[in-house]
Amino acid sequence: MGILSRFRDVMKANVNHMLSRAEDPEKSVNEYIRSLSSDLGQVKAETAAVLSDESRAKRALDECSAEVKKLQRYAEKSAESGDEDKARGFLEKKVKLADKLNELQVAYERASAKAKMMKHMNDKLVADLGQLEARHAELKGRIADAKAQQQANERNASTGRADAALKAMEDKANQALNEAEALAELRAGAQEDDLDELIAQLERDMNADAGNNESASPSAEEELAAIQEKLKNGI
Repeated sequence: MGILSRFRDVMKANVNHMLSRAEDPEKSVNEYIRSLSSDLGQVKAETAAVLSDESRAKRALDECSAEVKKLQRYAEKSAESGDEDKARGFLEKKVKLADKLNELQVAYERASAKAKMMKHMNDKLVADLGQLEARHAELKGRIADAKAQQQANERNASTGRADAALKAMEDKANQALNEAEALAELRAGAQEDDLDELIAQLERDMNADAGNNESASPSAEEELAAIQEKLKNGI
């Protein structure tokens, strides 16, 4: 699965919606917790690798940019001293390096966009896992309460009233849970447009056309003429 498809699936997953359709919520919670824990471990490892790639791309870009600026300074100093051949030589090297600089810029932007997606996936999985663990604790508490009430009912001669009390307690707990799920779904729906825009933006970043950063580099002669013009005007 491509990173964009995987990102979209993770970011649009709605834990509350999935659990609301489960026949056995407790079993489903346990399964989702195991699945998310596994996914989170993989994403953390991948995120570390992606961040390392981003750092390498940024370092290569910065080094190339510094070299381009250095060649420009050397060319200007050579032109100032009247050594046009030497200035032209530095500028020819700069022109070749400028093309590489454009490629490194594109590579860095793509690595940065990928790192951003991995961070979003990591944060979403952490949030979903926390939500599931809270739901798991809630379900265990409800089950324990129901069992305790059932034991009390067995000791109570008036089982009819006890059963009614147990049902009332369960109905109240279920109502509270349903209200929480409904609120969560409303919030998730309100965020859908923002999520779609985020995914679209990240897709644009990932598929950035190298042409955006590859404007035609001026020739060494054009650069030399520009330097000489600056010197003539005393700039």
